[in-house]
Amino acid sequence: MTHTYKIQGMTCYGCRNHVENVLSKIDGVTEVNVDLVRAEAEISMVNHIPLETFQEELKKDGGTYGIYSQEDMHAKHETKKPKKGKGKGVFYCPMHCEGDKTYDQPGECPICGMALVEEQTVNLQSSQEWTCPMHPEIIKDAPGDCPICGMDLVPKEADISAEEKNYKILLKKFEIAAAFTLPIFLIAMSDMLDPNPLMNIMKQGHWNWVQFGLSLPVVFYATWMFFERAYKSIVTWNLNMFTLIGIGSGVAWLLSVFGLIFPDIFPVQFKTSSGAVHVYFEAATVILTLVLLGQLLEAKAHSKTNSAVKALLQLAPNKAIKVENGEDIEVPISSIEINDILKVKPGERIPVDGVVTNGNTSVDESMITGEPMPVSKSEGDKVSSGTINGNQTFLMKAKKVGQDTLLSQIIQMVNAASRSRAPIQKLADKVSSYFVPIVVIIAVITFIIWAIWGPEPVYVFAFVNAIAVLIIACPCALGLATPMSVMVGVGKGAQNGVLIKNADALEKMKKVDTLIIDKTGTITEGNPTVEKIDKFDVSTNDSEILQYMASVSSSSEHSLAEAILNHTKEKGVTILKCEAFSAIAGKGVTAIIQNKKVAFGNSKMMQYAEAKITPDMEQITQTYQKQGKTISYLAVDKKVVGFAVITDKIKPTSAKAIKALQDHGIAVIMLTGDNQETAKAVASELNLSDFKAQMLPENKLHEVESLQKLGKVVAMAGDGINDAPALAKSDVGIAMGTGTDVAIESAMITLVKGDLQGIVKARNLSEAVMRNIKQNLFFALIYNTTGVPIAAGLLFPFFGILLSPMIAALAMSFSSVSVIANALRLKRIKI
Repeated sequence: MTHTYKIQGMTCYGCRNHVENVLSKIDGVTEVNVDLVRAEAEISMVNHIPLETFQEELKKDGGTYGIYSQEDMHAKHETKKPKKGKGKGVFYCPMHCEGDKTYDQPGECPICGMALVEEQTVNLQSSQEWTCPMHPEIIKDAPGDCPICGMDLVPKEADISAEEKNYKILLKKFEIAAAFTLPIFLIAMSDMLDPNPLMNIMKQGHWNWVQFGLSLPVVFYATWMFFERAYKSIVTWNLNMFTLIGIGSGVAWLLSVFGLIFPDIFPVQFKTSSGAVHVYFEAATVILTLVLLGQLLEAKAHSKTNSAVKALLQLAPNKAIKVENGEDIEVPISSIEINDILKVKPGERIPVDGVVTNGNTSVDESMITGEPMPVSKSEGDKVSSGTINGNQTFLMKAKKVGQDTLLSQIIQMVNAASRSRAPIQKLADKVSSYFVPIVVIIAVITFIIWAIWGPEPVYVFAFVNAIAVLIIACPCALGLATPMSVMVGVGKGAQNGVLIKNADALEKMKKVDTLIIDKTGTITEGNPTVEKIDKFDVSTNDSEILQYMASVSSSSEHSLAEAILNHTKEKGVTILKCEAFSAIAGKGVTAIIQNKKVAFGNSKMMQYAEAKITPDMEQITQTYQKQGKTISYLAVDKKVVGFAVITDKIKPTSAKAIKALQDHGIAVIMLTGDNQETAKAVASELNLSDFKAQMLPENKLHEVESLQKLGKVVAMAGDGINDAPALAKSDVGIAMGTGTDVAIESAMITLVKGDLQGIVKARNLSEAVMRNIKQNLFFALIYNTTGVPIAAGLLFPFFGILLSPMIAALAMSFSSVSVIANALRLKRIKI
């Protein structure tokens, strides 16, 4: 038997492997698979093992990790929620320490201590609310009088986001920290003046007490959160940046306090010429204030990394005009229901997804497809929420509302992808797991070396350099390197109609060397039209052939069936009742109509229905197939009686996109369920030398597997149910946004416009993001590997250079900001 449990406390692949090893050693366990991203363990066992057994083993291991049932996890989350602040959205760690875990309130990540980031979601409420200044509990959607006191209602201030609240809180704390730190710094720096004018006012010992008093608001209010995070990191042994800051600045401040209260216990090396103990209040407060400045700048930069989602959110209108009983009524988006008739005026944003029921217009869809040219819309055409109407008023019927609209789904996908972890992050995880302990050890070694071989006063030099080592190290820069680039890159893709399901797809897309593409709906427009319906048997009635084709197609969702139905509607054909309907993937459809076995589809469908296509029939249909047209045969009671000639135009951008992909070194292969002649004609027009025809879903799947066995990294692009197995099996599945939900669910990348040019964009985006991630990782690694030795005093024997802890704090604060700033450059790239 196999059970799945939730695991807490894992931060890297080292944690994952450790948990897997501990659980594997338990008697009765046959196999353990731990997933770091989902924070889950799938455990196979001979007989049922109580959950308490697993919990006890992990507790014995040190208690760092916890294991819980799926049902208990909700309660566990409640105990882990950050307690600070109020929030309405979803909050997550920007470094994804706990995979895709989210919280419903703002606060700090329990692993790394960083402030949680708010996920941007669509607000379906009215854009403006009105309230009474005397009775704020009164809230209305429109202006008017207060029902309690009669006063005029006033506009209610919009709730600011948790992101903005956090920034304002940090700004206030920074202002207070700076106000108290500046005089401490000036007092300390006055020692450099000879004579020191402050000594004419008070003795050094008294000024030390002044510095102590001024430091209290900085330490115990403005930056106290750093010490809270440091304490939590040590208790949980999730060592992070705040561990180093807390130890470094905390030791400096406490040593100074002890120097004030117990000066006699300090050796001479720690005392000034006046006999007062060297204090480091200025170092502690300046370090803390500079770290706070870094957090402030980081919060500001974070707000720009998800600007793409914010831009998408602004596309969602809050109100719409609903047509009811011939009257136009303005209603909030949240009240719109499926099948409501809405009026969209020129220049307005389309409120929900639906179809045009009356009128003609052009719609600017660039905000979700990335294509600047307006698209003409007429009766029956689909329109999407957030797109902009042109210069004509039209009526539409709502088909998808709320979170089901295309815009909402895009935002949900971007949010989910932004929280996912790229495989390249394993390097940062591995380094980070050892980083803080190593830095602490280096700081201790630094103190010992300076205390033994350093110049006088040896302990002062030893202490200052050890503090500098602790302060300059920045594991956060390493941790932010990947997620920041992923977040900005995923948003950039969404603005260009390329939806990335997870960071894994973004990384793998760069490695793709083979692309398999379907024909219908991928290379072609996916809007087939019937050119001709003909019969083989002169004794067969024309209207009967039309009726059989339309009736058996009426239960099918395939685009070719839709083409038949559209054609027969114009002819006024009556649909007959179908029984025992069956859709055979990659072949066609069958049904019992008027007690006759009817089959409609390609040549393989005819084989399945045991209906023979004669050489004369093949000769007739090959004329059309050589022109790149599709033939669907009709068989009645195992006899082929007619055929339909169906045309599906090749998209204007297909040839250009295929050429661009080939120039990238990607081998492009077309696999189609169509016949050899049609496939050959299409391939010839696109200069494609590699193609295969009459491919069933299982054939496409086997082709993907065969290429993978040869060591190829395979991407598959398709839009139909036939493509779903191959999409799921490929290294990167790419679904055309115009295709079926099944295909889109199976894919890792979705192209909103359903255009091969989107694959070129996805490839360019992948290359840009991976290049950006490597730049960030390089910067973070080089910064830490050079900064720590310099802070330890490596340059002192050669150049007499020492790094002040305050300069180290400044460098550390800006390192994370630099990583985010580099990631933000992705917003300006052209894909």
